[in-house]
Amino acid sequence: MQFPYRTDHQVPLFLAPMAGVSESPFRQVCRRFGADVVVSEFISSVGISLGIERVLAEMRFETCERPIGIQIYGADAQVMATAAGMVTELFEPDFVDINFGCPVKKVVKNNGGSGCLKDMTLVAGIIKAVTDATRLPVTVKIRSGWDEPQRDPVTIARRCEDAGARALTLHPRTRTQMYQGAANWDEIARVVEALEIPVIGNGDVRTPDDIMAMRQHTGCAGVMIARGSFGNPWIFAQGRDLLEGRPKRPDPTAEERFATALDHARLALHLQGDTRKTALEFRKHLGWYTKGLPGSAELRQRLFAIESMREAEEVFSEYLFASARSVAA
Repeated sequence: MQFPYRTDHQVPLFLAPMAGVSESPFRQVCRRFGADVVVSEFISSVGISLGIERVLAEMRFETCERPIGIQIYGADAQVMATAAGMVTELFEPDFVDINFGCPVKKVVKNNGGSGCLKDMTLVAGIIKAVTDATRLPVTVKIRSGWDEPQRDPVTIARRCEDAGARALTLHPRTRTQMYQGAANWDEIARVVEALEIPVIGNGDVRTPDDIMAMRQHTGCAGVMIARGSFGNPWIFAQGRDLLEGRPKRPDPTAEERFATALDHARLALHLQGDTRKTALEFRKHLGWYTKGLPGSAELRQRLFAIESMREAEEVFSEYLFASARSVAA
């Protein structure tokens, strides 16, 4: 069961497509720490088809990010096909991924994302139209259904495969569940058994041990990490250790966390501009990188007040200096 694009390992680890998080700087950091495949934020097919520069900018990536997929969403098969053709010609990613999983209201109100799952004829039509419009492999990301009465991940997945999907990611919750309750990994296992194409498991992968557990529980061909990667790109390397039978490498020290956070920040400054806006948008990442450290609540409070990356460096330096003095005392 081969993926339709190059992967470095037999069981690849994926960085999930996440709005406001899976931007190029974070994708690059995760690739450095062992993510085998990355996927862009989900991007509006309407915005692409209209050639809106702000939307097109969201799809730009660096060569070091490959293999990378550009994920698009929409509910009009022809517009999705146009967008897929433009993505292919303008950016040439390694694959085009279709979002049938996003549960956010502003997306599903027009039947985009998981809203499409209410109409499997629409889903099949979109996949076929996109497949016809691009020479690249087309993959899909789905949920288990729109709601409990329509929950049928195996049938949904089979329809996607029959329509031409070359790989499929399942987040085993319904749209109405949003992120509540537990992801039903048994459903991933049933889809793995039912399909010929590679199935990627996604949902409730928060730790390296969860990566190993999902692989063992479901037999999935790959594991996709979403929120577990926030401020924690080390999850990929630690998960790889476990998958390959090695002892899990130690958690990063505070110094290592801060150094990686600042490297990530420099990438953001380089790609998005050294502006106050970039610093403000990066605050969330700084908060995630400090999670679990001694005194992290006070540290985050200071970081959430920064207005430049220089201030973040100063906060980190002061924290490390205070920690060293505390140890010496």
